[in-house]
Amino acid sequence: MATQEKEEAPHAVRRRVVLFPLPFQGHLSPMLQLAELLRARGLSVTVLHTDFNAPDPTRHPELAFVPIHEALPTSATSPDADIVAQLLALNSGCEAPFREALASLLRREDVACAVVDGQWYAALGAASALGVPVLALRTDSAATFGSLLAFPRLRDAGYVPIKVAEERRDELVPELEPLRVRDLIRIDGSDVDALCGFISRVADAARASASGVVLNSFDAIEAPELARIEKELSCPAFAVGPLHRMCPGPAPAEHGLHAPDRGCLAWLDAHPARSVLYVSLGSVARVDRGVFEEMAWGLAGSGVPFLWVVRPDSVRGGGADEPPNGLDEEARSRGKVVAWAPQLEVLAHEAVGAFWTHCGWNSTLESVCAGVPMLAQPCFADQTVNARYVTHRWGVGLEVGDVIDRVRVAERVRMVMLGEEGDRAREKVRDLKLQADQCVAASLAVDNLVRYVLSL
Repeated sequence: MATQEKEEAPHAVRRRVVLFPLPFQGHLSPMLQLAELLRARGLSVTVLHTDFNAPDPTRHPELAFVPIHEALPTSATSPDADIVAQLLALNSGCEAPFREALASLLRREDVACAVVDGQWYAALGAASALGVPVLALRTDSAATFGSLLAFPRLRDAGYVPIKVAEERRDELVPELEPLRVRDLIRIDGSDVDALCGFISRVADAARASASGVVLNSFDAIEAPELARIEKELSCPAFAVGPLHRMCPGPAPAEHGLHAPDRGCLAWLDAHPARSVLYVSLGSVARVDRGVFEEMAWGLAGSGVPFLWVVRPDSVRGGGADEPPNGLDEEARSRGKVVAWAPQLEVLAHEAVGAFWTHCGWNSTLESVCAGVPMLAQPCFADQTVNARYVTHRWGVGLEVGDVIDRVRVAERVRMVMLGEEGDRAREKVRDLKLQADQCVAASLAVDNLVRYVLSL
């Protein structure tokens, strides 16, 4: 069948798409999933990538990988780097080598377009300057991207920076409901002016350089937000998600930068259905030692079995491998702690009853598609937007709360796992899962995207 399709569409096979992912797991995964989708539909795909956090080409033998060989300062690669300073340094350090690598490809290949992560504002401009049609891939939600595009209006109205609008934190933001001021993107500890400048550059690049936007979302959960984006940018927005379900290539878990501990799956096998709370704050977020200990004591006090992902670098100041003093053996034996987990398989396991999550967009989508309700603890950036949608737009999860306190943690864990509130969230997330299943079966958005790419 694949051979017949190639014979019927030789032009589609001949044309090439160039992709440029941001070098972080939450961005690499959806970009590589999109790459496999485009390749499966007859396009040739080249992935330009940084040497920093480079993807593994052996896991994607049908794709071409080309390093740009950037030279980056420590501020761009240190695990302790301020995230805004890191993104600014990456854009500055990668613009020229990306332009050179893309120009070299253009001399040899028929490039239909480039697909560039939306955080690469400099690369979006560079591709456009070379005359290449460029699409921006947004790895966050449509709601988050819409709030970025609204940033100038929000700033003029006094809603941002949030520190300036402290007394208005609980106000709903007009045209962005159900978001409150406190839910808008923030990165605690980062320079406010630097963050505002970065957001403005990202929004300006999308307006000035992008011929379209690709989002890892789907109409059933974000139709109004997608419509607003198309109106704001006057260009098409393709909601091609959930990408981890659409992807025809290697299992999406293989796109990660961390090696999962697969032994946790056997541990889950020994537990009854919906009895285990899965806890993971993602691949980047870090917490203070005090928060870590309150999480541990709260989990112990809940009486609920738990599988907890604790990365070695996830506790500021170290000590992620040291449980709090005084935690009794019974509480420790009820849980399992791993450095990383095969998240898609964990969420699909019948023993998992809920997901305590940072509400990164990939994790949020994965939980929805698995039909697993969430306990929301956003840490930074777009996670506050996603958490608000989880709890107040879709009703598929509960909030942990602003203050992580062991008594409250135990209460919220029992509520989502055993209470009526958790049952209601579970019912709603199962409805969304069915809609996601229907979206995957149709795959119309991906077909529309490919047609658009070939028309450029």
